[in-house]
Amino acid sequence: MPTFSCLAILFDLDGVLVDSTRAVDREWREWAARKGVDGDAIMAIAHGVRTIEVIRRVAPHLDVEAEANAIENHEAHDQRGVTVMPGAVDLLRSIPAGKWGVVTSGSRLLARNRLQHCGLPVPEVLITSDDVTHGKPHPEPYLKGAAQIGVSPLECLVFEDAPAGIQSAHAGGMKVVGIMSTYKADALAQADAVIGMLAQLRISSNVSGTLMIDLD
Repeated sequence: MPTFSCLAILFDLDGVLVDSTRAVDREWREWAARKGVDGDAIMAIAHGVRTIEVIRRVAPHLDVEAEANAIENHEAHDQRGVTVMPGAVDLLRSIPAGKWGVVTSGSRLLARNRLQHCGLPVPEVLITSDDVTHGKPHPEPYLKGAAQIGVSPLECLVFEDAPAGIQSAHAGGMKVVGIMSTYKADALAQADAVIGMLAQLRISSNVSGTLMIDLD
């Protein structure tokens, strides 16, 4: 497996630091049943994409903003089945302060609640659906993450579990490590490397502040 070096790390949240697959699936399918929308069609596109953009694609006849707000508010207060990803706590503790952030397609309320529910620190740099005009796969979310940390996008390494997130990071000029939590390896083939779990990572830093990431 390759070794990466960078000045900062940007993590997606769901499927990377927290395991929320069951909660996301439950939330969307319950909403689909209420609205008469095809749940399978939703789940085919929902991972890694902002709620409002999913609804625009599957149910443009609805009040998109109102529906997105309702889903996100309900989801933020329903953490049933949401658990921390194995290795996430130790991994974040191994990264120097100010060297990492989270870039998620969820709302700020949802992200903060999930991080706190899982016992993870809320980073100073937290880019959410509330902070961008264009969600993943557009590069805006990851570019904002790099800008807030204060490093060039070329000096950032991204960890993602979804094709939309991989495309977003690559469009911003960043390298990406895919994690096989939500999708199998073939769906993550565009990533620069693919691993099974965070526990495979070893992160160290040198005197100049460069982070070295070894993939077991």
